[in-house]
Amino acid sequence: MSEANNPGEEPVFMSHLIELRDRLLRSVLVVFVILLPLLFFSADLFTYLTVPIMAVLPEGQQLIAIDVASPFLAPFKLAIFTAIFLAIPYLLYQAWSFIAPGLYQNERKLVVPLLISSTLLFYAGIAFAYLVVFKLVFGFFYAIAPEVVNVTPDINSYLDFTIKMFFAFGISFEVPIATILFCWTGMTTPDKLADKRRYFIVGVLIVSMLMTPPDVVSQLLLGIPMWLLFEAGIFFARRILPKRNSDDDDDVEDEEENSIMPNDVAAKASTTVSTGVGAAEPPAEPEAKTESEPEFETEEEFEEPYVEPTDEEIEAEFDRIEAEEDDDEDDDGSDPQSLEPEKKPE
Repeated sequence: MSEANNPGEEPVFMSHLIELRDRLLRSVLVVFVILLPLLFFSADLFTYLTVPIMAVLPEGQQLIAIDVASPFLAPFKLAIFTAIFLAIPYLLYQAWSFIAPGLYQNERKLVVPLLISSTLLFYAGIAFAYLVVFKLVFGFFYAIAPEVVNVTPDINSYLDFTIKMFFAFGISFEVPIATILFCWTGMTTPDKLADKRRYFIVGVLIVSMLMTPPDVVSQLLLGIPMWLLFEAGIFFARRILPKRNSDDDDDVEDEEENSIMPNDVAAKASTTVSTGVGAAEPPAEPEAKTESEPEFETEEEFEEPYVEPTDEEIEAEFDRIEAEEDDDEDDDGSDPQSLEPEKKPE
């Protein structure tokens, strides 16, 4: 039944699915192409990844591999995640290209700035975690370790921890982009976000607790940058929204100037016909209303809806008209044929 009512709905939906499939295949292909050369340098990548933890371990101590296949699987897994990280700009471009047809022209102008800024912020989060957070967190962990404990981390555990931290900081650094988008779409305003700042701080602490290890240092290292980035998002949203509102006002004024109501056209036409081209006659003063004239506030009260007469009403109207004509003939007392002019004899 629905297919009969909307025959074009299914083809449009299928076209969207086909486009989504094509973009996903392109994204996977790009990740695979980047992964191929990284496989040859997977061991070197893992060595660079272990620099923060090796700086806090005792001299001569190294990581261990508990599983048999860990020496191969851990670098291979790192190469896959590195390929995904390097392909982030292209992945974000595919996502924006998929949703761009559903955006307005002024919204499409934000695609390139948001694409560049979101990519840079994601990489900035990863760099902050690698250069700052890891050194402080690992130093804190091994500083409070008991002396009877020999710290020998496993390479799989270390890799899982670092990947989790990379994603946590990379996504948390996207807070300004999310703030600007929420304000741009009209879901909220910078002033409302500023008023709800205390709720955001509580939410940041909860997110930090869930996304980081159960220690205060890593939670603060994630929560404080998220709060500062939230403030930065409010700052830039206040700079962008006034410009956007002014552009919208200009568009509305242009539409009002270009649009002319039919009543205005009729008034101008009547003035031109009565007074000549280019002349303008002052409007006549309205006549005073008498007490007998009814006052109507709206046109809806004055105009009655049209009702089509039935066949019986039409026949009754014809009979009434014929009866009136017969009455007029009887009142005259003369035959209508007698009124014709007499022909002159030849």
